[in-house]
Amino acid sequence: MADTQQVDPKAERKVARLAKQITSFSKTHGGAEGQVAYLGERGARIVLVGEDGNWGDLVAPSYEIAEQAVEKSGITRHESFDGDFAAKVKTGRYEWTRMAGIQLGGPKND
Repeated sequence: MADTQQVDPKAERKVARLAKQITSFSKTHGGAEGQVAYLGERGARIVLVGEDGNWGDLVAPSYEIAEQAVEKSGITRHESFDGDFAAKVKTGRYEWTRMAGIQLGGPKND
């Protein structure tokens, strides 16, 4: 019996585009690992952590597209953003200032 599964060309292009961005991030940062998080109707967030500690993220229109993009890119995928994975992230002054501002009620406009 022939495979009758329909392929959505728009979804395929999105997977290819995301995989290319993930691969580029990985090459720039000496390798990368990632995690896919469900965002509800908005889709899914792909969190990337480079071997150098730099991080970034991408948003995919669906969890399935995000999974396919990560798989196509060939990076290691984590099921959760656990302690060992999170410990690889290097944060700088910007992140600490931003986090402190959120904890203290955000920036004040005097």
